[in-house]
Amino acid sequence: YKVAGNYKADSLHGAFAKTVRENETLKLPPWVILAGFEPVAEWKPPVPVVDGVSGAPALMENTDAPAARLMLFTNDRSIIPQGGRHYFDDRNYGGWEPKPPAWLDGRLFFESSASRSLTYRALRGGSVIVLAPANLKRDYTERLAKPGLKPLKHKTFYLFATGKNNDLYQEENLYGGFTKTLADNETLTLPPWAVLAGFEVTREDISGAAGELLYNGIKLPSPWPPKVDYNASENPAPWLGKGRPAVVPIDIGRQLFVDDFLIEKTDTEREFHQPEKYSGNPVLKAGTSLELGQRDGQRFVSTAMAGPNSGGMWWNPESQVYEYWYSAGWMGTVAYATSKDGIHWDRPELNVHKGTNQTLPDAFRVDSWTVFRDDDCPDPQKRFKLFFNPPYLHLTSHHHSRHATSPDGKSWPDIANGADGGFSGDRSTAFYNPFRKKWVYSLRWYDPSRNNARVRRYWESSDFERGMKWRPGQPVPWAGADSLDLPDERIGEKPQLYNLDAVAYESLMLGMFQIHVGPSNEICARDGTPKCTGLKFAYSRDGFHWHRPDRSFAIPYSYHSGTWDRGYVQSLGNVCVLNRDKIYFYYVGFSGVGPDGRKEMHQGGATGLAMLRRDGFCSMNAGKKGGGLLTRPLKFSGKHLFVNAVAPAGIRAEICDEKGRAIPPFTLDNCEPFTGDSTLAQLAWRGGGDLSALAGKPVRVRFQLSANSKLYAFWVSRDETGRSDGYVAGGGPGYTGPRDTVGKAAPLGAEHP
Repeated sequence: YKVAGNYKADSLHGAFAKTVRENETLKLPPWVILAGFEPVAEWKPPVPVVDGVSGAPALMENTDAPAARLMLFTNDRSIIPQGGRHYFDDRNYGGWEPKPPAWLDGRLFFESSASRSLTYRALRGGSVIVLAPANLKRDYTERLAKPGLKPLKHKTFYLFATGKNNDLYQEENLYGGFTKTLADNETLTLPPWAVLAGFEVTREDISGAAGELLYNGIKLPSPWPPKVDYNASENPAPWLGKGRPAVVPIDIGRQLFVDDFLIEKTDTEREFHQPEKYSGNPVLKAGTSLELGQRDGQRFVSTAMAGPNSGGMWWNPESQVYEYWYSAGWMGTVAYATSKDGIHWDRPELNVHKGTNQTLPDAFRVDSWTVFRDDDCPDPQKRFKLFFNPPYLHLTSHHHSRHATSPDGKSWPDIANGADGGFSGDRSTAFYNPFRKKWVYSLRWYDPSRNNARVRRYWESSDFERGMKWRPGQPVPWAGADSLDLPDERIGEKPQLYNLDAVAYESLMLGMFQIHVGPSNEICARDGTPKCTGLKFAYSRDGFHWHRPDRSFAIPYSYHSGTWDRGYVQSLGNVCVLNRDKIYFYYVGFSGVGPDGRKEMHQGGATGLAMLRRDGFCSMNAGKKGGGLLTRPLKFSGKHLFVNAVAPAGIRAEICDEKGRAIPPFTLDNCEPFTGDSTLAQLAWRGGGDLSALAGKPVRVRFQLSANSKLYAFWVSRDETGRSDGYVAGGGPGYTGPRDTVGKAAPLGAEHP
């Protein structure tokens, strides 16, 4: 310690290394810390054998987490339990017993409460141990007998070392053991001061994903989640290497050419495209007292903002409007607005706070957050889900994410019951991967190897609420900025990954990387200017690895003083929605100037819109002489081939066998070419009928493009509507759910601003 001179010599540490073999032990003396290793994926405590009571330990979860965090009994006082506390309950005092009883050594326990009862559930039946005050003057023996707990015949012990020398706590700190065998799904409620121990825990179902075969033929690697290196120039996508399937099923969604996953050979050139910012931006800016950071016209309590952070926007097919959840005031509340065209917005009055469109109770404020419309939820009262991080004071600290559910998203009746989740950074978000039916928690972290640069960690779950209970050390390294993310020469700082939002779009996960290029928080606070962050596209076919072939900003910050989106450009939580033949990307930008002229880092946040052609992330372009493209082997169950293309002089296709030989009558000569510009155009063959005879067979598709043509996507539809059965992000007019089941029934044509 620098401040304590008498410890200065002891505190001067150095580093040592050794390579150890499997099962080799390493004994270290006091004051020595073991670091630079990997923990076991799942803790397996010994089978409890106490006073003749034995049997497989129950697989337990704590339904009140994190009020009872997972910890570990150990006879080595240098090991601190998870959560960093040196005691077994929620009091703000206490110390370690020099050594816990031998029969407790190495067992897990949940941190208990001194003030309230806690409930646990057995995910798998088995035995547990409960520790509770053993002094017969107290009523614990009777209270524990009610749930069927039986006392163990071993010596009692003191929970705290202070109990031996302090009469005040001596009675409370004398503990004994109890046991019970639980059935599958049986719950156990323990009174205050009681500690649950001697059980197993699980990483939920995340470890079961290894080897899983996905909808597109990709097999997930083992172990799962895989190991990645934050510092790699790009973590390679397995589906472009050894993980590439021999045959690609294409029944789900339009097939995009954002990589070479589908391409065997071609003489066309890939061109990446960026959205165009709407000239009438911003489409929503701070105007109400909530958005201006005021409360009922009183003084400012936060700065002006009306935009996503990350928020959410979803098409409501019942009321035929876009529903938009956005941040009203920086670190303020969540507000709700609707629009029929995505340009003009209404703020309906809600019941939470009279005269406003506020959705959260006054007691709750948000930092980063996301709203989901979950059409697959079997409980209509939980159709809408909210993931959020409350504001906190210290920028380098971590805190617990929280959640809430709602039938309509206009109020969150259970928000007070949404117990804290696992530790996370302030800009953490979440999204749903419907291809694997997993909730993914995108957790903000720091990379100590890069001067604590911002990176992301990954955690997944099949259950939104239970999945919130990750423990320290479980979320794995996931994504970060790399050497291909170039710095802004005007600023000169290394880029960092500030946030990662994602959504299912057609046949893949569409990611939005928010890249921070500086300046630092301290400089922005000093100068009253917003941080410079912009948005870049990313694509994933397995939901974990990201392919980022184009590193230009899809939605950039302007950098220039006096512009509404000078900096701090951030994405919508679900990235985008659809509107006719366009993709609408909503984002927040900050001017750094408040309505009263004040200049501050987090002032002037407003909502902007950028538009891109449907499937328009990239195109395969033919030159002046035309061009061709042959796919890798594909498999489908549909009947009709559709394309999204611009073809001044036509585009044709033929269906080939695995060796590339045309299958009559589906040849180029028989194909009726499509000429023109369409996001949904059918290709057919004279006298050929539909493709049902080829369903389920490995085939290839060869496209022949005329001069100056562009091919954006193709798919095989189950009927002549051109439905893709892929995912439509946040949806849009004409769509009745999260997938395209309507095809041409959704409105097309150019009714855009």
